Amino acid sequence: MLKTTHLLSSIALFALPMAAHAQEAPLDDAAPADEEIVVTGTAGGGISRQDAAFAITSINAEAIERAAPNSTADLFKVIPGVSAESSGGQNGANIFVRGYPSGGDAEFVTLTVQGVPFFSPPTLSFLENTQLIRIDETIERVEAVRGGTGALFGNGQPGLTVNFVQKEGGRDFEGLVKASITDFGDLRGDMLLSGPLGESTSFMIGGYYASGNGIRDPRFTAEKGGQITANVRHDMDRGSILVFARYLNDRGQWLLPIPVVRDGDKVRQFGNIDPGTGVLAGPETRLSLLPDGTRADLADGRGADLVNLGTNFDYEIGDGLQLRYRASYLKGDADTTGLVPASTATSADAYAASLGSTIGSLTYVNGGQAVAGSQPVIRAGTWIVRKQIEDFTNDLAVEWDSGNNKFTVGAYYSDFSSNDQWNLGNVQLLTAETNARLLNLVLANGQVATDRGFTQGSFFNVNAAYDGREYAFYAVDEFQVTPELRLDAGIRYQHYKASGTLENNDFGVNVDGDPDTLYDNGTAVLNGTFRNIAYKKGSWSWTVGANYDISSSVGVYARYNRGNTNPFFDNLRDGIFVSPRVDNYEGGVKVRTDLLSLYATLFHTRFRGLATTVITNGAPIASIGGARSTGVEIEGQIRPIDNVSIAFSGTWLDAKYRNFFADGGATDLSGNRVQRQPKWQWRVTPAYDIPFGNDGKVSLYSTFTYVGDRFSDTANTQSLPNYFKIDAGISVDVNQALSFAVTADNLTDKVGLTEGDPRQLGAGSQVVNARPILGRSFRFSAAYRF
Repeated sequence: MLKTTHLLSSIALFALPMAAHAQEAPLDDAAPADEEIVVTGTAGGGISRQDAAFAITSINAEAIERAAPNSTADLFKVIPGVSAESSGGQNGANIFVRGYPSGGDAEFVTLTVQGVPFFSPPTLSFLENTQLIRIDETIERVEAVRGGTGALFGNGQPGLTVNFVQKEGGRDFEGLVKASITDFGDLRGDMLLSGPLGESTSFMIGGYYASGNGIRDPRFTAEKGGQITANVRHDMDRGSILVFARYLNDRGQWLLPIPVVRDGDKVRQFGNIDPGTGVLAGPETRLSLLPDGTRADLADGRGADLVNLGTNFDYEIGDGLQLRYRASYLKGDADTTGLVPASTATSADAYAASLGSTIGSLTYVNGGQAVAGSQPVIRAGTWIVRKQIEDFTNDLAVEWDSGNNKFTVGAYYSDFSSNDQWNLGNVQLLTAETNARLLNLVLANGQVATDRGFTQGSFFNVNAAYDGREYAFYAVDEFQVTPELRLDAGIRYQHYKASGTLENNDFGVNVDGDPDTLYDNGTAVLNGTFRNIAYKKGSWSWTVGANYDISSSVGVYARYNRGNTNPFFDNLRDGIFVSPRVDNYEGGVKVRTDLLSLYATLFHTRFRGLATTVITNGAPIASIGGARSTGVEIEGQIRPIDNVSIAFSGTWLDAKYRNFFADGGATDLSGNRVQRQPKWQWRVTPAYDIPFGNDGKVSLYSTFTYVGDRFSDTANTQSLPNYFKIDAGISVDVNQALSFAVTADNLTDKVGLTEGDPRQLGAGSQVVNARPILGRSFRFSAAYRF
């Protein structure tokens, strides 16, 4: 738990700039859009994209609307070098970056708002940070930096840093109300209001509320909640302050693997479980009393209930001397409840045989009717993960601008915590069908296999309190050698300290002492004893880069950076103390003309000290080692004629493990492809705008996406076939006030797999568990601006 003094100091720091009452100045006009000023990964207040010596993607509000993301993570699909699996629903995404090896979640991804991380650990088990923020109408643009200078700023992320830049108020009062509905019945309302509070002060407030069952309908309300964001900006003669607040209370169904039929590279439907809309969860599995007495509700799903406060303060101390301060405070819950497959689908007769007998009786839990032994069944467990998280982060920098040279020194401090209560397992016997039903099984030899459908209690529990702190100091120098040549170099020292107290498990407990009641044998029970963990380490990161403008529209750059990450709380709990190190080399070409915008990057990255963990047979199993990746990223837009554009992005990636060992060092996986990341992926989005009347416009657009074949696991035993997906949309701006839109996701209803089942590695059966992309859906929206 963060100390109270940290909260009080954060409030004082938010308020302190208000005391700097310099002479007020009128609100500045917005910078021209064609300058493409970016702030992520920069030492100062921003740099034009054409001058940046690193790979960055900037996604404006119009591009966000055309991407029509199903979740925050789903927006990341437009970023080259990033594989974002949003098939887990609004939350529970897996995000992979440029060949960085990981087993899931978003291990090498840092999210920031207004340039400051809101939760410093990039990921924890059952918590990737897109779970803590939503895309709505308050977002002006999203910036994403891969590699490059990201290893110096914020929390020193060497992978991907994504910054959400909020809209701000202007000179006039403006507003937006928007309503949308999907063809599967989900409803959403958005609102935005902004304007002046005085000659030099402005405000913005907005948010959304949504409700529905979701495209994978469990026959209860599984998607529900909203977010509200507000900010106030005050401009002074020599600076400005922005104070923002965000409240998120939103949850959605945690979508997990379902049974499918694999036939080589073909994927077919299993039973009545449609790959695009099917789900095991249903009315019978929604509410349950777990074997240890805990009550569970699958409608709780995965989400967050939190408050996030922050500030940006910029002040010119003297000529050429600038003070910059960024701070964030976050506190709340990030909980998960889900129905997790524990076996592949098979017949009830085959399941009984696996227990060493035959069926004595097989009945529905609700109703008691007899069920045939040929009935396909599957086992799935209700998992509960509760997290109470807190974070205070601040970043103070002083920038000295002297002609052609800009020198920045800064200090970063973050204090964060997570209190975890897990209950994993609680496996039930279900019919293998959409909205599965609970089954009770008694074997012919008299053994009782189930109790209220449960075949097993908990197999892994966590009761833990973790605390972490990071201190960092950095210095960056940028030198404009000539009008065409710009050099920069920087260094960062970061010290990380983590501690925790964990309650121990007793494994393999026979709760009632009766070996013939199979459902409570082999249970994990927290035993009231505790152990402590502690870790601390300091590390250096550095970078050097050069940007050269061949002409006003063509530039090239080159960069090297070394970055480090630290073992997360979950690694330390599992006895993994390695600190990953990343060496990244990249170079690129930038072209910007009236006809073409093109950004192409060649990169080579070396990784050392990586840990990839999956839960196998009820325990976390780690694979540790290194990897290398080489690849090319491209993105851009062609504008052949007026009102026609073709946006494109793509990645070629060759990523393989090096000196990478599993099974406690017994199995060498070197040479295998890095899991879950394709060699090829690309997107093309043509768009055509048709003006009409004085202010009207019809926009037609479509996106063609290709994702190449991948392996679901480090051993490369589970292949995931390539797939091709088409999205489309049409929007009509009737005038400056009224607009309508229809977007189609997965227009051809393509079946594409994003993961296999990490608990069933190398399963050879044709019927396997896998998580497909969402099926075809449509969203209709209407908006009114005033």
